[in-house]
Amino acid sequence: MKFLKYLTSSLVTGLMLVSCVTINIYFPAAAAEKAADRIIEDVWGPEGQPQAVPDSSDAEQQSTRPDKQSNIALSVLNWFISPAAAEPDLNINSAAISAIQQKMKDRHSNLKPYFDKGAVGLTSEGLVAIHNVKAVSLKDRNKVKGLIADENEDRLALYAEIARANGHPEWQGDIQATFARRWVNKASKGWWYQSGGNWQQK
Repeated sequence: MKFLKYLTSSLVTGLMLVSCVTINIYFPAAAAEKAADRIIEDVWGPEGQPQAVPDSSDAEQQSTRPDKQSNIALSVLNWFISPAAAEPDLNINSAAISAIQQKMKDRHSNLKPYFDKGAVGLTSEGLVAIHNVKAVSLKDRNKVKGLIADENEDRLALYAEIARANGHPEWQGDIQATFARRWVNKASKGWWYQSGGNWQQK
């Protein structure tokens, strides 16, 4: 009887751990950041040397020493979950994604001067907006508005397409939020971006 209770308790604990892991890896945040970086670096090219941000997961791993119980728990999880399921990745190699990416890359040479002079900035939604309209000559304002509209259309399409390509349309919001952070991280020094509803200069 005691053995049966112990076995039942162990199975319940193991299933709870599996449930927790499933929830934690449902949206692969680290993979999304890597995917965003690859696309942004291709679209923008080398835009300066942004400061590296320490990976919080590395710090947690260094500060936490696994004990015997942890090793047993990991063994149970490895039995329930395959390595592929535990380490998800994002597919960003579809034809639709590549086509959107190429359009953004082609447009960037026209947008970059306006980023550089502070006329255009990055929004907290992963889009582009006018920051200082006075930095754009009257004759170029319609052109810049058109560039921004086309860029935002492609960015939204990109976020949606990445989610669809990975079989999870519901990830679109998370992907957009991830890109919003990475655009700022990869931006050149002196570019403007929104944070907390206010414009800041990098």
